[in-house]
Amino acid sequence: MEKQNDVVVRLAKHVIDTVADGSNLVFSPTSINLLLSIIAAGSCAATKEQILSFLMSPSTEHLNTVLTEIVSVALADGSERNDLSLSTANGAWIDKSLPLKLSFKELLENSYKATCSQVDFFNKPADVIDEVNTWSEDHTSGLIKQILSKDSIEDIRQSTLILANAVYFKGAWSEKFDARFTKDNDFHLLDGTSVKVPFMTSHKDQYLRRYDGFQVVRLPYVEDQRQFSMYIYLPDASDGLPTLLEKIGSEPGFLDNHIPDYQIELDAFRIPKFKFTFDFKASDVLEDMGLTCPFKSTGGVLDPSKH
Repeated sequence: MEKQNDVVVRLAKHVIDTVADGSNLVFSPTSINLLLSIIAAGSCAATKEQILSFLMSPSTEHLNTVLTEIVSVALADGSERNDLSLSTANGAWIDKSLPLKLSFKELLENSYKATCSQVDFFNKPADVIDEVNTWSEDHTSGLIKQILSKDSIEDIRQSTLILANAVYFKGAWSEKFDARFTKDNDFHLLDGTSVKVPFMTSHKDQYLRRYDGFQVVRLPYVEDQRQFSMYIYLPDASDGLPTLLEKIGSEPGFLDNHIPDYQIELDAFRIPKFKFTFDFKASDVLEDMGLTCPFKSTGGVLDPSKH
């Protein structure tokens, strides 16, 4: 898992450096790792070896074991609480003209809990779009209704494989913020200026630890059989974010080595309220990082010309 965290950090840093363009961003690197693992399991030697190197795994068997554990434990919707909801699903749609080994289909369905279907991309692209979107809505309790847009028909016609992952998470803090204490305060921007924004405020003890040049706070969500938390990394200097990002991305095991494990007393604790959306073309980022084989003709149990 520590190696997977290092892959996640490296991918996130590259997205920030290349396509975020100074904006806020949100995405799921684990979702990308899951889909790459599925591609590795069904591809020829060149593609398989390149993905294994990218994901820092010695073999597809090892990779399948790690990612299967993530799917079955961390991403399993085992909570019946109203204040914690996690919905996730994997899906694979393969053109009916391609051979599909039974062993690969069983791996998708049993280990990755993925829907696997053979479809007619060229002649029935609209049906494929409807099937993928219906799958997404059904497997996320109606929370994610669309993955493919209706105007993507021509792209679908040229495809032979679609791999999809959908994740929805909503959790309440284990220690809720009192709305009465929300007040405007200064939020520092990358260009050196600041703006007034509402800050959620608490006077309770927090899981916070100070390091050289930065601080880390852990905000636990309500618990089920697992423990989800949000981590916030804050540089001491108002212009220290680029330096901190470089540090996070260059030190192996950084995430695992910087986890606050006990609460400390604070005079006041403030977090800005935030809401943002972000989208990018993952294949472009992965190719820019040297992962080119999965997006070309690969051979193997799938033999797709495009991913």
